[in-house]
Amino acid sequence: MQKTKILLDENDIPRKWYNILPDMPTPVSPPLNPGTKEPIGPKDLSPIFPMELIKQEVSQDRFITIPDEVRDIYALWRPAPLYRAHRLEAALKTPAKIFYKYEGVSPAGSHKPNTAIAQAYYNMKEGTERLATETGAGQWGCALALATTYFDLKCTVYMVKVSFTQKPYRRSLMHLWGADVIASPSNHTDSGKKILSKDPGSPGSLGIAISEAIEDAASHEDTHYSLGSVLNHVMLHQTVIGMEAKEQLARVEEYPDYIIGSVGGGSNFAGISFPFLSDKISGKHDVKVIGVEPTACPSLTKGEFRYDFGDTAGLTPLLKMYTMGHEYIPPSIHAGGLRYHGLSPIVSQLYADKLIDAVAYHQKEVFEAAVTFARSEGIVPAPESSHAIKCAIDKALECKRNGEKKTILFNLSGHGHFDMSAYDSYFSGNMKDSS
Repeated sequence: MQKTKILLDENDIPRKWYNILPDMPTPVSPPLNPGTKEPIGPKDLSPIFPMELIKQEVSQDRFITIPDEVRDIYALWRPAPLYRAHRLEAALKTPAKIFYKYEGVSPAGSHKPNTAIAQAYYNMKEGTERLATETGAGQWGCALALATTYFDLKCTVYMVKVSFTQKPYRRSLMHLWGADVIASPSNHTDSGKKILSKDPGSPGSLGIAISEAIEDAASHEDTHYSLGSVLNHVMLHQTVIGMEAKEQLARVEEYPDYIIGSVGGGSNFAGISFPFLSDKISGKHDVKVIGVEPTACPSLTKGEFRYDFGDTAGLTPLLKMYTMGHEYIPPSIHAGGLRYHGLSPIVSQLYADKLIDAVAYHQKEVFEAAVTFARSEGIVPAPESSHAIKCAIDKALECKRNGEKKTILFNLSGHGHFDMSAYDSYFSGNMKDSS
């Protein structure tokens, strides 16, 4: 039985990113100054972001040109393959067709370089010398470390402490690409010191690591901050995923009934779904789009839609999003990239408008799905991506029960080669569920 791989060539790498903002039925609420509660302007963001990214954050242009320098680096791995999961379909005995876009082919092993390359490029053009950032599972930290090597920038990564311990080889990869990696919370910043004074054994969280990275950037004139998810310009850069997938499916005369992506801050979910959501918004196709999150940090399914800080210390502007509260520190699950208290304002507004759906799973059932996938398709998925796999399997089995021949597309946002200790925990029976 063959596994269908649908390939494009370098000429098919998108030349423009798709910006969903002008197509949204309800505009995204603006970020607010936490002191005045007034909308912030470009001047407020210029100490930590280059002006071109600030412009992209608020742009109403439907398409934004990808610089040639960025496309040239994309060509190292893009276009990413789209697979028809014949073996998984056979294992499930489902009449559904299952496709997955595989972003694990990037040098960093995930979708994250799609925005890391762009952010490093725009910072280089503005004369930035160093970038500071946070990382959860390490995928984003690896991507930015890689990107900064291409543009001769320095890189400092605040890595969530539990992942710093659980995923040493992601840390090693960041070091290989020249980054300084600091376990967060740390004594390097006032934000970190404050957390440690309250809880010396804190496992950390993305919210804490963001606070440390922003404080670092704001206190050094040669440094800007770089964020791997949540903000509008990050969602924008990731749309190369869905644009390629759309073209690949068209070449085999398919269009998905379901589009599924795991959700932490929202970037890989946005990347696979936004180009298809434009068809849903326009009435061209009635596709069902599902975001999948962990029960340990269920921002969409259990959070509140309100203004909140994007970080734990309250250093960011206020963003209107689904949130568990900026002081919430999620349990130490293995899907570190999904341990974020809030969500992209764009994804949040789409959920509030009922244009997308959401579901939450426990980590043991997620790993069960990952094992089923790995034993049929051969690829070891990252714990984060395995949430999307679990939902895709559920939908395929639903099609089996109902006798429906539907088409399912999910984003396999990264490989799990550095997550084998998590799989060991699952097989040994030591893995625990958290809600």
